[in-house]
Amino acid sequence: MLPTIRTALLAMALTLPPAVWARAAYAAETSPEATVREAYAITIRELADIEAGKKAIQPPFRPPHRQRLMTKELSALFARDEQFMKESGDQGNIGSDPFISGQDGEVKQLRVTVAERSVASATVFADFISFGPVRVTFRMKLEDGRWRIDDIVNRMEGKDYTVRSQLSQPYDCGSFMKKPCKR
Repeated sequence: MLPTIRTALLAMALTLPPAVWARAAYAAETSPEATVREAYAITIRELADIEAGKKAIQPPFRPPHRQRLMTKELSALFARDEQFMKESGDQGNIGSDPFISGQDGEVKQLRVTVAERSVASATVFADFISFGPVRVTFRMKLEDGRWRIDDIVNRMEGKDYTVRSQLSQPYDCGSFMKKPCKR
């Protein structure tokens, strides 16, 4: 009986379109911690460029990285914050780099671990040294066959705050608020 079940499963699998096979293979190659490691590789390079006095690459929360590393929803929230800053000339709802949990810092002795994982979501910790020990928590989602950052949790003065909740706050003006900014 077992060979018959295997044969039936193989026959069903072979009827799947090639795009499904490609998505499944791509998802198998990625992991929630791999996405976070990629974001920190960008962050470390950006910080090194700044320290060397070079033109720094864009951080993970800016194009072209955020579209690849973040869910569509979180990416759109960051884009809205950038649009507000551009139109108003003011600071947006995020006043620091969420990947280093501060305005300045460094990333030394990076350790990335998966704390929880289900089929379509995960929690990943990034622990490192930057003026002392830092832990940044990433809430991950499987979207379009790739693990993406859906929220970032920073801790300041003993209190957790999520980047998503900060970016979801209203703005005084902006084209998306249908109220022009006086610049």
